[in-house]
Amino acid sequence: MIKIEGKKFDWFGLTQILKEHKGKLRQIRMLSVNELKKKYKGAALGPIWALIKPTFTLFILWFAFEIGLKRNGGVHFINGKYTQFVFMLTGYVPWFYISECIVGGSRSIRSNKQFVTKLSFPVSNIMTFTSLSGLYIHILLCAIMYVVLLCLGFGPSIYNLQFIYYALMMYFFFLVLSWMTAPLSAFSKDFENLINSVITGLFWLSGIFWNTYDISPLWLRKLMYFNPINYFVNGYRKSFLTDTFIFDSNYTTETIVFYAEFIFMIFLGAHTYKKFRKILPDVL
Repeated sequence: MIKIEGKKFDWFGLTQILKEHKGKLRQIRMLSVNELKKKYKGAALGPIWALIKPTFTLFILWFAFEIGLKRNGGVHFINGKYTQFVFMLTGYVPWFYISECIVGGSRSIRSNKQFVTKLSFPVSNIMTFTSLSGLYIHILLCAIMYVVLLCLGFGPSIYNLQFIYYALMMYFFFLVLSWMTAPLSAFSKDFENLINSVITGLFWLSGIFWNTYDISPLWLRKLMYFNPINYFVNGYRKSFLTDTFIFDSNYTTETIVFYAEFIFMIFLGAHTYKKFRKILPDVL
């Protein structure tokens, strides 16, 4: 740690979180697998249900847009025009993981409170293995999406590999968000209910079904850059549909805003975790 005027300064709690993760990567991996097993305990298909639900939802949306509504107008995105289903597919797949990270991350400490009462257990690891367990399902769902896109004539392309960057950044962003939401949800059930209430609003405010780059007026379009969900959803579309580079100069402002938010969330999340860590055993 850095010492300032004789006092220890641990970067708003970030040093504490890093220390709690030191040498625990193997344990985190094992706990993430156990988290999946626990979530679907008693079900004959086990964790496969985590794939069945989003896959069935995507099938319903395909049937609705391609068979039922038959919207031939399509959606304009960057320099191309895509069917409503293809546009929706590349936005819905990351949304499944994002919503799971937001809701599951906020519940992670409360649902694993047996670890919190053990003072020697690094509590910040709970949020890490919870988010990691969802990442396994997300990767499998991305594989299904990619096969569908290939069958529809999209790719393969070297730009498709950019999804790895977006998936990892998505994991880390919502992990550091859970450093704040999980302790607050453990401390107050009302905060957890608030998260559940706003998640639907986030869905419609984010570009899952519509193109955020086409909003007018311009100031509102720029304001949408402050919604990190748009960054990931548009990033997946850039990787699988438009072959647009991650750091394309046309989207520099969007990238700068995202990284500024990410850095801010790291310190805010670490500070919140540090503030509530000691009282969590008493609260739970």
